[in-house]
Amino acid sequence: NAFLSHKLATIAIDAPIQFDADKFAIRPIERAAAIQALDELEFRSLTERVLKYGRRFEASAAAADSPDSSGSIATKGSKKTKSPKSAEGQVDLFGEAVEETAETNESAPHRIAKQNITNSPHQYHCLQTDTEIGSLVERLLAAPLFSFDTETTGLDLQQSELVGISFALQAQEAYYIPLPVDRVETERILNLLRPAFEKKGSQKVAQNAKFDLQMLARYGVQVAPPLQDTMLMHYVLEPERRHNMDYLSETYLDYAPVAIETLIGAKNNKRQLTMRDVPLSKLADYAAEDADITLRLYHALYPQLTEERLSLYRDIEIPLIPVLADMEQAGVKINADFLQEYKQILAVDLKELEQKIYAAAGTKFNLNSPAQVGEILFDRLKIPYRWQRTSKTKQYSTDEEKLSELSEEHPIIADILEYRQVAKLQSTYAEALPLLISPATGMVHSSFNQALTATGRLSSQNPNLQNIPIRSERGREIRKAFVARSQERCILAADYSQIELRLVAAMSCDEALLSAFREGLDIHTATAARIYGVALEEVTKQQRYAAKTVNFSIIYGAGATNLSRQLDMPRKEAAQLIEQYFAQYPTLKKYMENVVETARKSGYVSTLCGRRRTLRDLHSSSSLMRTHAERNAVNTPIQGTAADMIKIAMIRIHEQLRLHKLRSQLVLQVHDELVFDAFKDEIPQLTQIIRHCMQTALPSLDVPIEVGIGIGNNWLEAH
Repeated sequence: NAFLSHKLATIAIDAPIQFDADKFAIRPIERAAAIQALDELEFRSLTERVLKYGRRFEASAAAADSPDSSGSIATKGSKKTKSPKSAEGQVDLFGEAVEETAETNESAPHRIAKQNITNSPHQYHCLQTDTEIGSLVERLLAAPLFSFDTETTGLDLQQSELVGISFALQAQEAYYIPLPVDRVETERILNLLRPAFEKKGSQKVAQNAKFDLQMLARYGVQVAPPLQDTMLMHYVLEPERRHNMDYLSETYLDYAPVAIETLIGAKNNKRQLTMRDVPLSKLADYAAEDADITLRLYHALYPQLTEERLSLYRDIEIPLIPVLADMEQAGVKINADFLQEYKQILAVDLKELEQKIYAAAGTKFNLNSPAQVGEILFDRLKIPYRWQRTSKTKQYSTDEEKLSELSEEHPIIADILEYRQVAKLQSTYAEALPLLISPATGMVHSSFNQALTATGRLSSQNPNLQNIPIRSERGREIRKAFVARSQERCILAADYSQIELRLVAAMSCDEALLSAFREGLDIHTATAARIYGVALEEVTKQQRYAAKTVNFSIIYGAGATNLSRQLDMPRKEAAQLIEQYFAQYPTLKKYMENVVETARKSGYVSTLCGRRRTLRDLHSSSSLMRTHAERNAVNTPIQGTAADMIKIAMIRIHEQLRLHKLRSQLVLQVHDELVFDAFKDEIPQLTQIIRHCMQTALPSLDVPIEVGIGIGNNWLEAH
């Protein structure tokens, strides 16, 4: 073996290669081919830096031009623009002259746009008198469809102010209406626009409409349906890609919008301006361009919505907008005093863990330094390190996944993992949540992202309320801080019981799984009885836990290696457990195999509601990427259908609350759970509405759907 290793590691210098040095001389790049290739790979900054081609180059070239010709019609509040001259004398990093290039490949998923405000014809108008605004309103009222966009002083919906509103009725023409600082005067102008927004029947188009709806609602303006959202259109079409306006405009319109950084500065700049500080001439062009692009994106994206995707967009995603908007506006009440007390308790726990870890290590070190933790574990304590060290820094990786694998090697590792969990609870929740209480409302207002996950699940941010730990006792305590906002109210939590397992039973038509649910059996106990060959009453706690782990691992496409880690058993035993599982549920196994095979042929998987997810790596040469794609193929239809179900339930509950004029509010959604700030006297009616809407969200399912409902003074009590 040693001689063989020596032979394999020796570089062969006698290979029959004809070497011609001239062939390796640097020659001019084929610019058109290079740009096309970089476009397809979405290497935008590399293209701009190396080939001097793209938005930044176009903008700098335009800035250097003399203002003598115009590509647009000059309007009030709008400066003249023109096409940039050729970049004569410009060279890229390879010393080549920069010149015009051929059109990029239209089929590429993303491209570097060649058009922008300086070289495209447009008519952007700034309207400042009542007469001008009134004339526009008449046109908006007569139009079957128009786009709009709001400009604000920031993204905080509770404290930001409206700076202006833009509209577009046809491509390459748009209107901007600036709004004054004075609130009374702003409301007067908005009253002039109110008829256009509140007219039912005319289509209103926006990009990320949820933000605009909430901003206008703060000023008492409601946007009547039907509503269209270009961000959600693209999310339904391409869930795994980006959905911001810049990306969509460059991809579908070959047009690079004005970058906001050119107006207010970079996000991390302490001197960043607000839209109030931007000169009107620049702001008018920027805002009008947004409305113009939104309208053009609507015409580019809407025709691509096939019947199945149109239904998903029209019946689920669009009706969900006002639901999420109301949730965000309502916010959730946080007991800051409880969190302050809990922070002190966590501080004591951290100190005890710290001392315990130092004693085990035989020295003090910085527990928050991965480098020092690695040195202690693998150099000082000589714990075997199973992976290759980072090539650049030569540091050991001490992330949670690796330390979890090594937890049996030394008790200090479990203590370090626990220390990290407690530290995260303290910093992310106990300390941070009280700081996020809005001074304007006294509530914490999370933002729910509708177009982020590929499976269709909602996510939340600022703060992320969907990641509060529930498995650990310390993590569950955080939920005590979420309380009702008055004595007349309480917290009501409703969640689907084992919804993904019920869905996989219905989708696979596995009779054994379906029978267990129809008979009302505990599915994990029933599974344990089958795979261990014992009676239901003889199933042990350990067997039920193993069956529960297998149940959930299977629907997430996990294999023997993953299961062996979770159950702390040899991989061979885990593989046998999976084999026994599928022997009891053969139809389920066949269903999973068919899903992967169908996805391999079509390139995508779908939920029961028609939500598609493209899986490009199913044919990857990398077994790791291919296996990951296969897991997604199995899980996405299940998890995605569960996500669609709870969205439908939220929409119907929201409608019923309005119909019956109930004061209770939906304030949180966490995957399969809905949390309400409920009036106590409405509980009987509210409970009936919630259970009915959740159970009948997908009435065609051939499996009983159970909904658990709990009530308490705080979220933990209700859950």
